[in-house]
Amino acid sequence: MLTQRHDAVLDSGAGLLSPEDAETSLRSAGLRVTAPRLATLTVIAENQHADAETLAQGVRDRLGAVSRQAVYDVLAALTEAGLVRRVTVDERRSRYELARHDNHHHLICRSCGRIEDVPCALGHAPCMDLDPARGFALEEADVVFRGLCADCAPTQPPHVV
Repeated sequence: MLTQRHDAVLDSGAGLLSPEDAETSLRSAGLRVTAPRLATLTVIAENQHADAETLAQGVRDRLGAVSRQAVYDVLAALTEAGLVRRVTVDERRSRYELARHDNHHHLICRSCGRIEDVPCALGHAPCMDLDPARGFALEEADVVFRGLCADCAPTQPPHVV
């Protein structure tokens, strides 16, 4: 299922997200404004590319007793609403960031798990071409570059894919 875009107020490049912006974003996405949703958006803004457990701890630090499942449910709702973007690291791990809808991609270090944002090479979505004969109206391409970061590259033997 495709999600609607709710991008105006969640562009928090500096890690700052005002409570008013978070509330407006939730309402514009058709979601109820709740303390766990507000706290989760704030923690994600402060910890781009964090995993769910790190985010859950940050939410608990702000609100007290909040179950891990409640945070997972909030992450699912925020992702479905297009407010949060889930970045798949591998088959078992995901990280989360505010959905800025700027068509950026990710570099993921396969050794330490570091994630960096990379601007789209073409500058517009979708950033890849698809053979029109396939019959798809392409809307986006999720590009993930995997390799070794500068800190890990010297310690790992060369790996050719």
